[in-house]
Amino acid sequence: MVVRISVKPTFTIAVVSLSLLLAMLLLSPSSPFSQTQMRLISSSQHDEKDIWSVRRMFEWKPCKWWLQGHLPVLPAQSNGYIRVDCYGGLNQMRRDLCDGVGIARLLNATLVLPKFEVAAYWDESSGFADVFDVDYFIQQMEGFIKVAKELPPEIASKKPVRVDCSKRKGQFDYIESVLPLLLEHRYISMTPAMSQRRDRYPQYAKAALCQACYNALRLTRSLEKKASELFEAIPQPFLSLHLRFEPDMVAYSQCEYTGLSPGSIKAIEQARGDRKPWTGEPAELWRKRGKCPLTPNETAFILQSLSIPTDTNIYLAAGDGIMEMEGLTSIYTNVVTKSSLLSGEDFRRMHGNTKAALDYYVSINSDSYIATYFGNMDKIVGAMRAFKGLYKTLFLSRKAFADFTAQGLRGKELSEAMWKAHRNDFVMGRGSALPDCFCEFKL
Repeated sequence: MVVRISVKPTFTIAVVSLSLLLAMLLLSPSSPFSQTQMRLISSSQHDEKDIWSVRRMFEWKPCKWWLQGHLPVLPAQSNGYIRVDCYGGLNQMRRDLCDGVGIARLLNATLVLPKFEVAAYWDESSGFADVFDVDYFIQQMEGFIKVAKELPPEIASKKPVRVDCSKRKGQFDYIESVLPLLLEHRYISMTPAMSQRRDRYPQYAKAALCQACYNALRLTRSLEKKASELFEAIPQPFLSLHLRFEPDMVAYSQCEYTGLSPGSIKAIEQARGDRKPWTGEPAELWRKRGKCPLTPNETAFILQSLSIPTDTNIYLAAGDGIMEMEGLTSIYTNVVTKSSLLSGEDFRRMHGNTKAALDYYVSINSDSYIATYFGNMDKIVGAMRAFKGLYKTLFLSRKAFADFTAQGLRGKELSEAMWKAHRNDFVMGRGSALPDCFCEFKL
């Protein structure tokens, strides 16, 4: 039976006017979604199950040549000692350490415990032993590479010779340029180049890198106890969300946003310095390349597009400086942070490096993990989750979001487009692990 409803002309005019106004707001290419728009959009969701219900076709697992391979016996004589100097945040330093282990094995060097250069980044002085279990690391690296907890007296009295490795990319770069310096001085320090050609390393060097990165780094007992305490305090089950929308991140991206609060605008301007935002056509091209961080509001929209229920328990794996948080929390109301769950003097004494370790621990053990970025933490967490067999992992596509909004998609059309893009990524297992140590398996 069809029921016909008679609508008065004045009411019809009002509805049309409201529709036109809403269309103008949604089709504005530069303005982010408002909270009101988000609620209107959420009522027109597709009927698909959530993203985790989609059947995957491929899975990343640790390669057998690494875990089950027969490695050549370590040479009896070492060519010298290498100390890896690590800079930046926790996961960037972890990446440098992993690369450094591979290089040290490539050059048949004994690895000295790494130096964490964190003071400038986190305003603290915590070192490798403050975050990771040193004895466990040495034990797990046995057979892969020699590790020196203490240097012999003739070496300990010297400072390592600093070697610039910023332009070293592949196997022969290190053998031809770094090995002679190692043989000459016997003790060198280095920071690996950011873009390594690990595919060119012999398998025994890659195996050492993989073992160090994914099987040998365990948090100290005290830090793991605090991380476990945090994990147990989070309402279960939960999604760990790594959201990046801090003033320095936005300033570094050189992206422009409209509709932000005066406080956010001021914070971004203070962080910009000489790095001015792109404007005009370059700004559009930059955004289409996926260079602009997703706002909390845009993140909430995409989560709804993936049919993540709005009552989902969410652990926010991030610092305290995220802007425009109400764009997320007005839609997803069960959001918790480490600051809201932990208290006590021991937590207040923690700094960025050890706090980042808490986020790392929670994220690799959470029921699901979603990141709005694909930085060092996300790559490490994605790989560790694959190592543990936890495949509810997804990286939101800033590029897809920028492409579709540039095409004029809004509301339900945009929601459907984002669903398909992320469904395809999840089905194919894209971005779930680093290919250097993991192999793709068809399901």
